[in-house]
Amino acid sequence: MKAVEMGYSQWECTVCGYIYDESKEKTRFEDLPRDWVCPICGAPKSAFKRLGKIERKGPPMPTVADRIVELLSAFGIRHVYGIPGDSNLPLIEAIRKSGVMKFILTRHEETAAFMASAHAKLTGEIGVCISIAGPGSTNLITGLMDAATDGAPVLALTGQIAQAYLGSEAFQEIDQIELFRPFTTFSETISKASQAIKLTTLAIKNAYWKMGVAQLSTPADVLAEEVKEGEVWSPKKHVFRQVLMPEEVQVKKAVELIERSRRPVILAGWGIRSGGKELLELAEKISAPIATTSRAKGVINEKHVLALGVLGSLGTKYAAEAVRNADLMIVLGSAFRHKNLVPDVPIIQVDINGVKIGRDFPVDIGIIGDAKAVIKMMNLKAPKKEPDGGFFVKIRELKEAYFREIERDSKDMSSPISPGFLVQAIKRHARRDALIAVDVGDHTYWFYKNYVCEGEETLMSSNMASMAFALPASLTAQIDFPNRQVMCITGDGGFGMLMADFTTSVQNDLPIKVVIFNDSRLKNIRKEQGIYGYPEFGTTLVNPNFSDFAKSCGGDGYRVERPEELDIALDSAFSSRKPAIVDVVMDPEKLSPITV
Repeated sequence: MKAVEMGYSQWECTVCGYIYDESKEKTRFEDLPRDWVCPICGAPKSAFKRLGKIERKGPPMPTVADRIVELLSAFGIRHVYGIPGDSNLPLIEAIRKSGVMKFILTRHEETAAFMASAHAKLTGEIGVCISIAGPGSTNLITGLMDAATDGAPVLALTGQIAQAYLGSEAFQEIDQIELFRPFTTFSETISKASQAIKLTTLAIKNAYWKMGVAQLSTPADVLAEEVKEGEVWSPKKHVFRQVLMPEEVQVKKAVELIERSRRPVILAGWGIRSGGKELLELAEKISAPIATTSRAKGVINEKHVLALGVLGSLGTKYAAEAVRNADLMIVLGSAFRHKNLVPDVPIIQVDINGVKIGRDFPVDIGIIGDAKAVIKMMNLKAPKKEPDGGFFVKIRELKEAYFREIERDSKDMSSPISPGFLVQAIKRHARRDALIAVDVGDHTYWFYKNYVCEGEETLMSSNMASMAFALPASLTAQIDFPNRQVMCITGDGGFGMLMADFTTSVQNDLPIKVVIFNDSRLKNIRKEQGIYGYPEFGTTLVNPNFSDFAKSCGGDGYRVERPEELDIALDSAFSSRKPAIVDVVMDPEKLSPITV
């Protein structure tokens, strides 16, 4: 169908520069009601001046917001999380028109940022969140800090007031660049239409290459500007993902050190999360037991004969025992901050970030590179080693005692419900492909110390250790992996912070399963007060009935007060096609030990 010439008028806001285009709006400016105001700055109708009648052929030109969304789509981005508002409406409209990208409305911007962070951690692909100016931008910070400290590539698109107002202490004005720059890899303002494609591409490149958060401040008047038709940059020709290959000479030295050892131990971190098969191949070849960091829990089957579980304050006694008696430690894909748990033995450390190698403890051989690629090289060169019998006897004894303790927990029918009993009940109902987001609190220790992963994948806020992470993370996980069982393991304190976003699971048909360790207090803080000799104070909570809350949102809810009710409730929740909350009233006096 041929384009036809259309006569229309354009009107410009003399305050912020917004253009009212009659051809787009389908309403003559004169026909707008007298109380109509500028959608960008709120100026009255009288503040507009007519630019004149213009003849145009065909449909309206794309806006800056359209081009940004087109570029993001070219990068494979399919979901954007956030809240719409005055200063980001052109972007929201561009997402709506795209037909490719889906906007996930959250109840709080912190949820949106956590979702973007969790998406990046789970997939390795960039997560995108969006906010308005002022409080919307500040609300993103906690979630963005989680991404920044855990090395997750995230792009934050922060709406900004019109440029005409910048610097005048206008409504909702904050200096976004000053606010975000201390913890971002890239932070810039798109101040001209001609900058949009280049700056958006640079933001994505920096988020990927520097493994962190990039932020773009997007003034509403710039987003609404029309731009000439043109080709969006192809990611294949502008963005290249880094895969650092190690130096062969360093790998050779590492293999020689392994050959001289008798009791090597491997510590596997987040950097090897996609290389579980290769990791086990190396461990079996050199007879090295494998401990993991808390972030890497689940990277191998924890019932494997060489598995030690987690090393650290969330870990097992036999992991710590094995490391204490090792004569070589091989740290793969982790900086590992617990210097007190690192033995005085030769250390090989592999990490894609050279800054992290030798950061907290001396290292004999440091290898900069992708941990999975390094392991493949080691597997080709490392010698076959016989296990040290005495070394493994002690580990086996402690491991057997550990599994006996888990068995006792699974049969503990005491009331109020014991946290250990709940952990084993969750295990009974978990699928082997389960994706489990774990929040921060006393329940974190119970879960990480006592849950045995046999294929399940775990996700947490590691370096920031932020409460409230697990619910947003579970939302993202269910979007990204719709056929997997997704759980949110949380306490009443953490869940209460962002619980309104349980409605987001209902709105988007995400059948997540939320299990709440409900002890009506911030029990981990109570534990810390005891360690420092303070009396318990300021830790008790007044909670709603979380089961009733779930039902009021349109999900399923179950409240459990007695141990004999637990399996029935979990079975009902986990078999439901709806989002569900299992509110478990816990023993408030039973604390997990804070160290191994």
